[in-house]
Amino acid sequence: MSDIRQLAHLMQETGLRRLDYTNGDERILLEREGDGAPTVSAPVPQTACAAPETEHASENLYTVTSPIVGVFYAAPAPEEPPFVAIGDRVEPGDTLCIVEAMKMMNEITAEKGGTVVEICVGNKQIVEFGHPLFRLRLD
Repeated sequence: MSDIRQLAHLMQETGLRRLDYTNGDERILLEREGDGAPTVSAPVPQTACAAPETEHASENLYTVTSPIVGVFYAAPAPEEPPFVAIGDRVEPGDTLCIVEAMKMMNEITAEKGGTVVEICVGNKQIVEFGHPLFRLRLD
């Protein structure tokens, strides 16, 4: 029940009208009507989805995925440049973005070195666990 409250709070903070959250075989759909509080539909069994591939052998690509549910931020602050851009070279440990979850800013770092070839989400977009964030071309 506390997870539902946290998701409803996240909706309220970000102004979302609808939030569809999936965790394993459970699914929670929150929808807000007008300016009222979010309404909750019953959890729906979910069929198994294919997990995003983290490595693409033929193209030597690696997908960085979100380890948590939260809000994606490309930069450390609104007036600052993004941590990375397409074409940037990153090393293991370099900060790629921030995912805010329950008012905590979580830095997402590169696990492998390579060149950023794709940014998969927009700034201030809600991401789920396992959601692709970046694609890197490995060295």
